[in-house]
Amino acid sequence: MTTTHWTLRRSAAETLLLVLTLGPLAWFFAAGGLDTGSAAAVLRSLGRLTGIVGLAWLLLSMLLSIRMPGFDGPLGGLIRVWHIHHLLGAASFVALLLHPILLALAAAADSPAAVLATLTPPLGWWPLWTGWLALLLMMAFLAPTFAFFGEPDYQRWKAVHLLSAGTALFGLVHAVALARTLSPEHSAWLWALFGVLGGGALLCRKGLSRIFSHRTYRISATRMLARGVIELTLTAEGKPVRYRPGQFVYLTPLDDRLAAGRGEEHPYSLSSAPDEADLRIAIKDLGDASGALLDVTVGSRALVEGPYGEFLPPASNRPALWIGGGIGLTPFVSAVRALGAQPQPLDVDLVYCANDPSRAYFMAELEAIAATVPGLRVHAHYFADEGPLTREWMAGRVADFVARPAYICGPPMLIQLARSLLVDAGVPRSRITSEEFNLL
Repeated sequence: MTTTHWTLRRSAAETLLLVLTLGPLAWFFAAGGLDTGSAAAVLRSLGRLTGIVGLAWLLLSMLLSIRMPGFDGPLGGLIRVWHIHHLLGAASFVALLLHPILLALAAAADSPAAVLATLTPPLGWWPLWTGWLALLLMMAFLAPTFAFFGEPDYQRWKAVHLLSAGTALFGLVHAVALARTLSPEHSAWLWALFGVLGGGALLCRKGLSRIFSHRTYRISATRMLARGVIELTLTAEGKPVRYRPGQFVYLTPLDDRLAAGRGEEHPYSLSSAPDEADLRIAIKDLGDASGALLDVTVGSRALVEGPYGEFLPPASNRPALWIGGGIGLTPFVSAVRALGAQPQPLDVDLVYCANDPSRAYFMAELEAIAATVPGLRVHAHYFADEGPLTREWMAGRVADFVARPAYICGPPMLIQLARSLLVDAGVPRSRITSEEFNLL
């Protein structure tokens, strides 16, 4: 999907999430904390703590997968939500992996037989086997996210990720059946709270959000921008999606003639202005599903879910630097088209990076709009003619670029190059926001 660098400011929603994240740790120490009577007792306490915290983090990461329009805004946008979701999932996996290891090390103080009984309990001891089953399911659904296994197929990854529900269910059964660290009352409240949050999010995502979030559109026109790049125009058949410049939606094409991707949802930035009657989405051939959309049938239907994201702030006269390239220019195109419809004084420099003029497919339109919007300046940088983007090139076009908040969107290499350039020039990382499509 997308990766974003954000500032250190926290919203109330983020503070609440932080409290929920640290809640199990505080609960553990409130209920007695570490037993320091012996090394084995310390290991046993840490083993139980990692189990409690790991399961709670897993359920919280499920909460962050809810993906309903409006839910992501208070947390800084869906990209930030997914980043926290991934971090919580990874932390949960590490904690739950340490859980049996620490308990086995604690049992080693008694005898090798105790270690064996901890790791391989009798078949009839179902409370422990539910814990092992939860851990094995977690390994199965997390494995495709590790680079060691190569680039995963998105649709297969989504299907395998449904195993997380089984992980949570068996983990809850294991935690409730073996509530040895927390009192029964504390344990019941803790797992009821986190179980409702995680399970409720899953039910909402697979049920309610599909009912209330999906909008039906018809593909009313297509326009080839360049080889391998198309802009779709979609007309709502019912209630339209309301959005701001810089946001994106999930598009699910329903065209029976598509060679690939029918019925699959994929995220795409909106290139239209919010006051337009129709949606416009620019798509580049980056795989089977996006490539098939180059030949989508005009008149076919599609589902649109969204909007999501908090990439661009509302237009204002505050100085800003926008750097975009490739299909990543679409958030800026949306913002410029919105300004073209309702011009207002700005202080924005847009650097449009492309290999050559033939790949700068929005340049003519952007320059025409910039001529009507005071304070909007568009600069073209062509890699084939000018080489990599440099500090000297930037200073020659935007003299005060170091003082401007920067927003970057485009291919990973461009984002890395632009971010390094800005940081080396002295721009604080807290003033650099970037967005790139990288689904996993």
